[in-house]
Amino acid sequence: MSRHGTAAASGGPGLVIFDCDGVLVDSERLATAIEARMLTAMGHPHTQADVVAAFMGRSADDTLALLIDLLGPERAGEFDEQSTAETRAAFDRELTPVPGVVEVLDAVQASGIHYCVASSGSHARMGHTLGTTGLWERFAGHIHSADDVERGKPWPDVFLRAALREGFAPSDCVVIEDSVNGVRAARSAGMEVFGFAGGLAGAEALQRAGATPFRDMAELPYLLGLHSSRSA
Repeated sequence: MSRHGTAAASGGPGLVIFDCDGVLVDSERLATAIEARMLTAMGHPHTQADVVAAFMGRSADDTLALLIDLLGPERAGEFDEQSTAETRAAFDRELTPVPGVVEVLDAVQASGIHYCVASSGSHARMGHTLGTTGLWERFAGHIHSADDVERGKPWPDVFLRAALREGFAPSDCVVIEDSVNGVRAARSAGMEVFGFAGGLAGAEALQRAGATPFRDMAELPYLLGLHSSRSA
């Protein structure tokens, strides 16, 4: 079957939009640990949970603006440069797909449902992370970034752009997210959201933001209506 079928024979959504970091690639654990350590070393103690609450799901520009408020322009620039270098090196050494997501992509593709990625990450970052994990070819030509819009998440712009470019109404789209800001963006776009709680954001926080939470990627094909019931 082709990468994008003409219809979803299963009766599922028209378009599944995947976030990238924390949904497709297990990058958030690596990046937030580095950022928490660096902020603490710079005199602003942060736990990994603090970094998740403050920055996860935001665009690079929005994150930098928050860092400038916290550290000042010069030190924020130093932090950005050093954390980017350390994170890239960590990705090269350790980055893997989120457990179970390859099987999810196989199930979505086999059902003839269109899918794409829409992320707060830059095109350069996704080129690195998706390429490193072997997922790039599965999304090539269907990658949407906060680079492409004026406002990043929690604004809905990147999801609305993805739907428009892929040829679907927002009401025909389902978003897979792992951050509160991403859930808010998708809900503001008028899309149903499934919130992956197997990462760093808790199920309760994702649910409060408007998502249907799930903890294991093996659950997602059933949530998407690709299988009518689980096998015993």
